[in-house]
Amino acid sequence: MSTFLKVYCTSALSLLLGTTAGFADVTNADVWENWQGYMTSMGYEVTANESVSGNILTITDIKMAMDFAISDDNMVAALPEIQFTEQSDGSVRVTIPKKTIIDLDMTLETGEAVSASIGYNQDSLDMIVTGDPDNFIYAYSAKVLDMTLDHLTVDEEVIGAGLAKVQVSLMDVNGNSTISSSELRAYSQAANIGAIKYNAAFSDPESGGKLKIEGAINDLVSDSTGTMPNTGINAQDVVTMLDAGFAVKGALTYQAGNMDIAFDGPDGAGTATTSSTGGEVAFAMGSNGMSYNVGQKNLAVNALVSDVPLPITFIMAESKFNLAMPLRKSDEEQDFAFGFTMGDFTVSDMLWGMFDPSSRLPHNPATLAVDLSGKAKVLFDFFDPDQAAALESSGAAPGELNALSLNSLIVDAVGARLTAAGDFTFDNTDLVSFDGMPRPTGGIDLKLVGGNGLLDNLVNMGILPEQQAMGARMMMGLFARAGTEPDTVTSKVEINDAGHILANGQRIQ
Repeated sequence: MSTFLKVYCTSALSLLLGTTAGFADVTNADVWENWQGYMTSMGYEVTANESVSGNILTITDIKMAMDFAISDDNMVAALPEIQFTEQSDGSVRVTIPKKTIIDLDMTLETGEAVSASIGYNQDSLDMIVTGDPDNFIYAYSAKVLDMTLDHLTVDEEVIGAGLAKVQVSLMDVNGNSTISSSELRAYSQAANIGAIKYNAAFSDPESGGKLKIEGAINDLVSDSTGTMPNTGINAQDVVTMLDAGFAVKGALTYQAGNMDIAFDGPDGAGTATTSSTGGEVAFAMGSNGMSYNVGQKNLAVNALVSDVPLPITFIMAESKFNLAMPLRKSDEEQDFAFGFTMGDFTVSDMLWGMFDPSSRLPHNPATLAVDLSGKAKVLFDFFDPDQAAALESSGAAPGELNALSLNSLIVDAVGARLTAAGDFTFDNTDLVSFDGMPRPTGGIDLKLVGGNGLLDNLVNMGILPEQQAMGARMMMGLFARAGTEPDTVTSKVEINDAGHILANGQRIQ
């Protein structure tokens, strides 16, 4: 089973347990019926016993099982009891037990059979459902929601708590959601979480290695929206889900985070701490593709390892990563994007002293940033296992690159700054001119500030031989032009329709 499916199905179940998504109605029977319909449409087989006493519908011995057709993996969630209580104001209170067990059986890519039991625990969870059968509105709160690794077996060998321990806790949770039913089930959700605390510890009895991770993320705010077909959903068949209208979009922000890591083993021991002053994560998935964006502010890392004589310390004022890609086969061009930023990156003077003891290089904060976008044709469905297997066996290309834009490139470090931007289109009918690569047409503009000064410093430090520096200066003289500012050169590199490569109008190939 793919990582996406494992995460998606487990997350869907956790959403139901934690927020009653899909439970909502104003009568007990309809709430329970709607809940069962939601779970069976997701591919679960639901079994339970029902009893009614007054205004309380009690469901006991609940089991929700899913077998994954594309693998031998399966998942079973067991709930001893759920109560749906009709209240005098027309709302329904949903009561879930203090602890729920989710059992997972899976086979790793290495061939090892893994069985795990995950405990879903709650403290003071309160859920109230209002609205009508076509529009469910609910609110929830809890002091603590956490998940623990209660049992782990690898190839029938029991891994005890002394060897593997994992706990993730959500503190001070408050949220509200709406779910509307029509041909597509539409939902929106907003939540505030005071903190997410996590800790994990692992030991290897054979090597004696140990690893411990502990940390927290504080003051989280999340918002999400989505659509899901009411019937015929199978979480194993992502292609069909997308065709039927499945889509999800969400964002999460937080104000601070920290993590402590400690490890020990035959190769040495070490510690590391990280912290940040906030960040954000955004995710979207639907028939038009998938996008992912993540960023952090003021990421600080301090590490000490036995192989390095000095502490490793650095701070990055801004770190970002973004990815957008199509998921579906199409004869039409589709958009994609990729980018990352390491902004205002600084290391400690102690580390600088190892490489530049005489301080010849400027120690100003460094930045590395890339922003790419383009258009491509996708020739197979990423989540169709049959198409993926056929592609792998045939060795065919998964797609065609039609256009690529370098929106921005920044390399700013040790006194020099390189920037670039440009656009190219690609002719996929010509795979000869560039040795199997589609023939590009377009150009890129480059600007380098401080290049000669950097070469001088590297020569004076003994890092770069004078002859090599002279060769670099000659290359800049041939393919670049002097700029209007001191120690500045610019260049425009083009590939024309005939496949010729030119630098500042001069043909070089």
